[in-house]
Amino acid sequence: MNYSPVTDWSDVLVCPVCASELVLSQSEMPHPSKLACENGHQYDAARQGYFNLLTGKGTKFREDTQDMVAARLRFLEAGHYAPIAEAVASAVPTDASLIYDAGSGPGYYLERVMNGMSSSDGTRAIAMDISRAAAKFAAKVPKTLALVSDVWSVLPVAAGSVDVVLNIFSPHNAEEFRRILRRGGRAIVVTPLPHHLQELRDAQLGLLTIQREKQAKIHETFSEGYALIQEESLEFSLTLNPDEVADLVAMGPAGHHEPTSTETEQRTVSCGVVITVFEKK
Repeated sequence: MNYSPVTDWSDVLVCPVCASELVLSQSEMPHPSKLACENGHQYDAARQGYFNLLTGKGTKFREDTQDMVAARLRFLEAGHYAPIAEAVASAVPTDASLIYDAGSGPGYYLERVMNGMSSSDGTRAIAMDISRAAAKFAAKVPKTLALVSDVWSVLPVAAGSVDVVLNIFSPHNAEEFRRILRRGGRAIVVTPLPHHLQELRDAQLGLLTIQREKQAKIHETFSEGYALIQEESLEFSLTLNPDEVADLVAMGPAGHHEPTSTETEQRTVSCGVVITVFEKK
């Protein structure tokens, strides 16, 4: 497996319990074995290479299951959302040294960002998600440390250490993003437009309604300490077969429930997202 060759994260990571520096040690295996701080808090690597930093009661939110992640990988790796990945990658400065993907899922978008970095030898990334099933795939992204953690907790990263925060179809903790970003660092936020996947919503396949004021709320959320530097709408359509429709439904929140897709023919689906780039003042 392609685990990260980066061996030193002590300048970046902090313990989620005591905020002390976290030091990574390696075993004789190809992946890191332990993160530990000076106060004795330790986090062992899972066999797949990620670290679970959830402490105490963990998180109240439901993590994506193995089946949901498998559906997402099938759908994404078929290239259906490649236009979104390309737009995100183009918004990332090529000289960024540390990228933090908050809500990374299996790392599809982050991998495409990392592949496009001109200074790839010096670029590191942290992929964070609450799903262990997703983290085991994110751990395979080159030069990436995969962490299981909650975006609504204090992020396990030192203040001012991050160049770019990616936040793609995920909850946005703007205050914590601002804390970990360096001055001039970017938060790249991807949100769906109200008509995104409307055909599947009309077919009553269990997809959540998208609030019409969603983008206005994003601007409000990132109003303190940020400057808006770029905003781009991206719209395209997909022609999907029944299995692809089923994967698209199952990879999102609807995947927590019994499958509801009974599609038997191809369906054309509208896609619309906004890529918004904020800069920390």
